[in-house]
Amino acid sequence: MSAQSWFTPAVSRWRAVVSRVRTTHPYVVDSALAALVLFAASLQWMFPDEGDDRLSWQGFLLAVGTAAPLVWRRRAPFLSACAVSVFTPAMAVYHAPPPNVAYGGLVVLYTVAALCPPAQRRVMLVGWLVGAALTMMAKEHAQPFEYAFHLTSYLGAYALGILTRVQSAYTAALEDRARRLERERASDTARATAQERARIARDMHDILAHAVSLMVVQAEAGPVVVRSDPERAEAAFDAIATSGRDAMRQLRRILGVLKEEQANGTSARLPQPGIAALAELVGQVAKSTGLRVDLRTTGTPRPLPPDTEVAAYRVVQEALTNTVKHAYASSARVEFDWTEDALTLTVTDDGRGPVRSPGDPGALAASGGHGLIGIRERAAACGGSARSGRGPGGGFQVAVRLPAAADRQAALG
Repeated sequence: MSAQSWFTPAVSRWRAVVSRVRTTHPYVVDSALAALVLFAASLQWMFPDEGDDRLSWQGFLLAVGTAAPLVWRRRAPFLSACAVSVFTPAMAVYHAPPPNVAYGGLVVLYTVAALCPPAQRRVMLVGWLVGAALTMMAKEHAQPFEYAFHLTSYLGAYALGILTRVQSAYTAALEDRARRLERERASDTARATAQERARIARDMHDILAHAVSLMVVQAEAGPVVVRSDPERAEAAFDAIATSGRDAMRQLRRILGVLKEEQANGTSARLPQPGIAALAELVGQVAKSTGLRVDLRTTGTPRPLPPDTEVAAYRVVQEALTNTVKHAYASSARVEFDWTEDALTLTVTDDGRGPVRSPGDPGALAASGGHGLIGIRERAAACGGSARSGRGPGGGFQVAVRLPAAADRQAALG
């Protein structure tokens, strides 16, 4: 049997014993410790050496006084140490028998060093060192090596208590740090979950609002032209079906991502529409509603972060949805202005423009409602900004600035 194969199980058993002792009630452990100290102090009374030391029951009771206070050493460490400090020299002075080793003193010095404030620790250590030296000088006429043995024992017990105190403080600091990290992790998870829910809510709002608006416009126009212009009515109903299928396809994609996240615990997303899909969006709106939409681009286009691409698409989608639903416009203009550090997109219509908020003549209220709030939230999430209001030549205008990748960190910071 190798030394390593023997040593590893022994260490495991010792760790299990230590763990069991730590989880035991403190009074049980300290009572057992007091009984052990009393037993060690009583050995010389039960098995006396040959000599002139007198043995008496009074001496045994003094030995009890050096052990019994240890039961309360953790609840009242300094008072317990004071009690042991009184009985130990009394036992030495009574000399029936004298303590060969102050076991109780070693325990209380360790306890005081581990649990008491600095002033109490210093007073107790100095008191025991001075008291031990005076006691040996007056009663025992000890040899020099005995002075060294007793004083070194007291200093060793005190140093062990200080080491335990430092280790406990270090362990408490690690546990506190772990708790803080756990709270921060939980907070980050909750914040990420809230942001993801807000993103999904905005996506679903944009998809449904856009699709339903187009369907409502076509549904209202269909009955009017069904008799006079059957082909146009048929085109309107086809547009309703197309808008519904497109909305269902995008909703299935979002719900599929949600199911995949719940099953795998990941936040992977399927590709979402970006700036490249805006031409198709503009064409769909123009075909479905009859609204003339002009798409213009100035500057040099370049790649943007994926979420900024999605934000640009959703902003234009929501702005055109508001135009169809509320503006009573005949035309709209979508402009992309690319600069070195940002993309500025503007959606302007020739409709009736913003209306006054009821009960507040000083404030302008866009009839887009939650859609405009979503536009501002999308722009802010990308480090950009958004504004809306009356257009330069009337109508309504939405302008959003989205920073490019190089400028985004500064905008978010």
